[in-house]
Amino acid sequence: MQSTEEGLQEVDELVKTYKHSCCWFFGPFYHLVRVFHPDYLKPLLMASGNSLLISSGEEWSRKRRLLTPAFHFDILKNYILTFNSSTNTMHNKWQRLVAEGTTNIEMFDHLTLMTLDSLLKCAFSYQKSNCQESTSEYVSAIVELSDLVIDRRLRILYHWDWIYWKTQQGQRFKQALSVVHRFTRDVVQKRRALIDQQGETETQTSLKTAPQRNKDFVDIILTSKDEDGQGLTDDEIQAEANTFMFAGHDTTASAICWTLYNLARHTHYQETCRQEVMELMQGRDGNEIEWEDLSSLAFTTMCIKESLRLHSPVQAVTRKYTKDMMLPGDLTVPEGVICLVSLYGTHHNPEVWTNPHEFDPLRFERTNTQSHTHGFIPFSSGPRNCIGQKFAMAELRVVVALTLLRFRLSLGVNPELGSSSGGVRRLPQLVLRAEGGLWLQLEPLNESTYREPPNK
Repeated sequence: MQSTEEGLQEVDELVKTYKHSCCWFFGPFYHLVRVFHPDYLKPLLMASGNSLLISSGEEWSRKRRLLTPAFHFDILKNYILTFNSSTNTMHNKWQRLVAEGTTNIEMFDHLTLMTLDSLLKCAFSYQKSNCQESTSEYVSAIVELSDLVIDRRLRILYHWDWIYWKTQQGQRFKQALSVVHRFTRDVVQKRRALIDQQGETETQTSLKTAPQRNKDFVDIILTSKDEDGQGLTDDEIQAEANTFMFAGHDTTASAICWTLYNLARHTHYQETCRQEVMELMQGRDGNEIEWEDLSSLAFTTMCIKESLRLHSPVQAVTRKYTKDMMLPGDLTVPEGVICLVSLYGTHHNPEVWTNPHEFDPLRFERTNTQSHTHGFIPFSSGPRNCIGQKFAMAELRVVVALTLLRFRLSLGVNPELGSSSGGVRRLPQLVLRAEGGLWLQLEPLNESTYREPPNK
């Protein structure tokens, strides 16, 4: 598939023709199965971890059990204040830009920094990140690595390590990677030293009672133990922390951007969401979204889900199995064949969704029984689904709600294309972006609805 608007349109035609799956042959040895119907992808995604070659089943299962407590509701509640704070910082920047006469703003640049800022604080308690206002070596390295990965994927010769590491880009990749590894290694080692010094039991008690800082991602995975009393090594923790940062910031930024874009295109839905948020905040001294508020944002959540269906940040996931996998209709995916589970194809499949290219949040009403089981899978599904999906959905609701409370959104003008964002061209890279960026017009609402809450 081309990583272009035309590439996505080719998938649309493919899904219309084959409806559930198809098989591609690249020579006699390289086969690829593409699946885009819930009945066919469900057995593939629900297969146990032991049947996958991505990592050994036992190793993956152990790490998953050790990481799961980091995404418990009690931990996620602590992050809501951070989501509010990082969003406030971004909105303050927008207010300054509008005051200076700039109302046409590219969303991806701002939201990527905002989600990075949020993750630095949630994962590492790095309250001094300040990455939305000034650049840092670590944040610059993350952004550069993301760009280099995309570029490498598009250059076939760079797929071979022995070629790539000799190129200028390969050397840049190594340098940026060393910056990221050094940062996470320092965080992990310093936190490990604190735990060793105080003793695990005392540390857990102090982390629960200390008013200056709640437990973060690193705290939890450092103190998690398996049934044999073994925890993750420092190298494993560093790898998981890096994964959390890379998988968490770009995908969430993409989801927020496209949600705001869809609401800018459909002003009646935008206004309905705004009224829901305003009713929720009515009579409050401050304007922070609280954990208990999230369940009250029913229509806003429906709009977020519909945007995740229409513009999924991740377009596909791949699997490779150690045994033959049975599909409906007596079909078999042979052992070792690569399976591409097309999230995009499933979410735009007319066999699954009526008018799949239209933005219709009412699809996600509780009384609506249209959607198939596994027809909506923006976070994948099964035992290897996205472990951070509750984190992402909480952040999405906070950012979208506060944005609609403070700004009215309309389609902007892309300076490169010279047209409004209504004619946006999708760009499926590591996450779904837009060619030339995603531009929206911001109109600040009554300033009395926005007041910066005191630092906590």
